[in-house]
Amino acid sequence: MRPENNIESIRKKIEKNLRQLPFMEHATKLASIRGERVYVVGGYIRDLIMGVGKKDIDILVVGDGTGFAVELGKLLGIQEVMVYGNFGTANFKFDDFDLEFVAARKESYNKESRNPEVVPSTFEDDISRRDFTINAIAVSINEDTFGEISDIYNGIDDIFAGIIRTPLEPDLTFDDDPLRIMRALRFASRFNFSFDPGVFEGIKRNAHRLEIVSQERITEEFMKIMATTQPGIGLRLMYETGVMGVVFPEMEKLGGVEQVDEYRHKDVFYHTCEVVDNISRVTEDVWLRFAALVHDIAKPQTKKFVEGTGWTYHGHEEFGARMMKFIFKRMKLPFAKINYVKKLVRLHLRPVAISKEEVTDSAVRRLIVDAGDDLEDLITLCRADITSKNENKVRNILKNYERVMQRVLEVREKDALRAFQSPVRGEEIMSVLDLKPGPQVGVVKTAIEEAILEGIIPNEYEAAFKYMLEVAGKLVK
Repeated sequence: MRPENNIESIRKKIEKNLRQLPFMEHATKLASIRGERVYVVGGYIRDLIMGVGKKDIDILVVGDGTGFAVELGKLLGIQEVMVYGNFGTANFKFDDFDLEFVAARKESYNKESRNPEVVPSTFEDDISRRDFTINAIAVSINEDTFGEISDIYNGIDDIFAGIIRTPLEPDLTFDDDPLRIMRALRFASRFNFSFDPGVFEGIKRNAHRLEIVSQERITEEFMKIMATTQPGIGLRLMYETGVMGVVFPEMEKLGGVEQVDEYRHKDVFYHTCEVVDNISRVTEDVWLRFAALVHDIAKPQTKKFVEGTGWTYHGHEEFGARMMKFIFKRMKLPFAKINYVKKLVRLHLRPVAISKEEVTDSAVRRLIVDAGDDLEDLITLCRADITSKNENKVRNILKNYERVMQRVLEVREKDALRAFQSPVRGEEIMSVLDLKPGPQVGVVKTAIEEAILEGIIPNEYEAAFKYMLEVAGKLVK
C-alpha cells in the first residue's frame, strides 16, 4: 500500500528523520561554515516516503563535494575517506550508514563507453541527469531551509502513482547510461511499479546498448531483480522489452506457443515466471530462486512432437544441468554455486516420478543419496513448479509430494536403525565377559542397543561399557 499523498506530512516525516541521523548536526554546521547548499537526494528520500528502511545516503553538494566529505569525515573521526577525483565523488561509512558525496555536476558520455566526462554544474543540471523521477527528489539540510523538498520532476506524484519515468527524454537517459535499463527493471520488480509508456518504448529501443556495459554490473542488477519479492515482474518486463534476449538469451528462447493439431506447446517462459514467484513466497535464497528460473532451460532444445502423445521434452533436466557451466561462465556467476544449481535442475523431475508409482525403499534411498543436504530445497522447487489453475490437481500433486517426504523419513529411520550398533564391540564383550563367539554375544549387544534406544543410557562408550558390566552381562550368566 502506498502512503497518502500529503506533502506537508511527508515533509515533517522527512525532516524528523534527517535531524535524528547521527552525523546530521555536524553536516548542517559544516554547510554553513563552507557556504555551500547541501541536500540528501535519491533513494534514501524515495524509501523514506515509501516507508522502507535504507542505510545508503546520497549527499549532493553544490560546490566541492569531495572537500565537504573530507572535512565532515574529520569532524566525525573517520580514519579514511575514499575520494574518487575523476568522478567528483567521495564515500565513507559512519555508524550503520554508508554515505556517498557528490558535487553538483553534469555528464556527457562517449557512445562506446559508460565512463562519463564530468564537469561541475548547477543543482538543476544535476537533478535533471538523475535516472528516474522517483530518485530525483532532494531535501535541503542547510539550517535556514532544513527539510525543504525540491521535486522539480514530480517524483513524489510518481511514487504514489507507482510509475517509473525519467526526468529527461528516455532515449537520452538510457543512451547515456544503459545500466539504467536494468535499474528500471529492478525498481519495477521491487516496488511493483509500472513503466511510463515512453520509458517502456525507450527501453525497447535502447536494449542493445547494454552490450557495452560490463557483464559483472549487468549480472549484479539481474540478481537484485531475483532477490525482489516478485521477481516475475522484472523477468516479464525484461522479456517484453527485448532486454532478456540481450542479457539472458537462453531464457528468452523459452517464450512462445506452438500448436500441432489439438496439442498446444505451452509458453515455458511465463510458466517459469510463475514458478519463480511461487518459490519466492517461501524462500529468500536467491540461488534456490535461480534454480527455479533455469529448471526448464533446456526445453527448447529437447522439444519434440510425438503423434498421439503431444509435446515431449525428454532429457531436458540433464541437458539443462549441462548448460549451467556455459551460463555461469558467460554471466560471471559464482562457480561456488554451480553444483547446487546443477543438482536441482538435474533432479527436479525425480520426486515427480517417484510420486507416481509404488515407491520402493531403493528408489527413495537413491533420491536421498543423490539430493544429499539439498533434498528439502529440491522438494520446495517441485512444489513451486505446480502452476495449474485446477485446485484439485494441485492438491493431489502436493499430497503425492507429502507422501514422498514421509517415505523419505521412514527410509532414513530404517537406515539409521540398521546402521546403529552398540558402542561396545563384540570382541570386547567376549574378552571382558569371557564369552566365546555365539548368540550370547548378540544378546549382550542387543541389550546395550535397546538401553540406548530407550534412553536409559546415552550413546557413549563409557556409559555402554558400564551398563554391560552392571546389567547386560548378567543376561548370559
